[in-house]
Amino acid sequence: MFKRLRSYFPLLIVGVIAAVMGGFISARLLVEAPVKAEVSASEPVSIKPIAIPTDPYAIADVAELASKAVVKIETTYQPASRQYLRDNPFFNDPFFRYFFGDITTPEQPPRSGMGSGFIIREDGYILTNDHVVRGADVIKVYVYGYEEPLTAEIVGADASLDLAVLKIDAKDKNLPTLQLGDSDKLRIGEWVVAIGDPYGMDWTVTAGVISAKGRPLTIRDNDGQPRRYKNLIQTDAAINPGNSGGPLLNLYGEVIGINTAVNAAAQGIGFAIPINTAKEVLNDLIDHGQVIRPRLGVTITTITDEIVKALGLKTNKGVLVMDVEPGSAADKAGIARYDVILEINRVEIKSSDHLVELIQQTKVGETVAILINRNGQTRLLTAKIEKAPAQ
Repeated sequence: MFKRLRSYFPLLIVGVIAAVMGGFISARLLVEAPVKAEVSASEPVSIKPIAIPTDPYAIADVAELASKAVVKIETTYQPASRQYLRDNPFFNDPFFRYFFGDITTPEQPPRSGMGSGFIIREDGYILTNDHVVRGADVIKVYVYGYEEPLTAEIVGADASLDLAVLKIDAKDKNLPTLQLGDSDKLRIGEWVVAIGDPYGMDWTVTAGVISAKGRPLTIRDNDGQPRRYKNLIQTDAAINPGNSGGPLLNLYGEVIGINTAVNAAAQGIGFAIPINTAKEVLNDLIDHGQVIRPRLGVTITTITDEIVKALGLKTNKGVLVMDVEPGSAADKAGIARYDVILEINRVEIKSSDHLVELIQQTKVGETVAILINRNGQTRLLTAKIEKAPAQ
């Protein structure tokens, strides 16, 4: 046996030397690799280990804290009232009734839906998705600790943002609430917790991470109408039908999103509306029943090279007015079709989206200066911004 070891000993020595040299070279490459532009290549870099949460009850603590403020929402939609066809002049004809008698359309049963929400004020204000409650004739809310559901009313809603605020009249005037966090501070990979009522399974808790931010998405409602979202949070926390309107929370127990949609064709792809979107319009929904949006009243398009040639413009700067709504702020200001809007309050317009953004930054009733180009001549007009219709 010793002879056998003696025969392998030179190879063992070579292996040890190679391992040591390899480790030295690897360590040298690791230290000398540039990390930041301002760090010298010869300067040693300190690599700190990533701190991973070690509390096994972190998610459980969030669930226990938040669940009491999460509600289950059930909606009922009554079918349109059915009238006897004899009310129609044709079917009321005596000849027709002699042969066919009285004809009625079959009764349609009420339609129901479900979703989730969460209490944002102690006096019974609840935040949820618009698509959870839009068009509902009856809204019932199940509150933690209450044996019977409470009837809710829609205080305010906005279809384009898919947000709605409900109000319940509970005996307890000091209902548990959830704190609204700051979705702008979210980081990819951050742990989050979703709570809701998927498939009628009350107060279900799931967990995952933030997978992405700023996701655009288009989804069709039950009536076939598209809802377009521009800035959704993507998460792999399980979100299923019935979760809509429920909170997406960080590990501090703060709401950072409103669970909204799921990719039915894939697993682990759910979406939530950033809570900051809701915070910006919450007061409008509660105080006015709608989001107060400024409006100019024009249909515009970004000027392309083709438009420049077709209209004989000298430049592609600004946006082209395709239409002006009669009686709108733009109409009252004197803006006409095929005018080119160059500036708003001395800010040069870069695109159609840029103009929309600038108008959204104004307030209803505010007067803005609008520089236009009409037939090669520039004109300075003033418009008083008006309120857009409710959505």
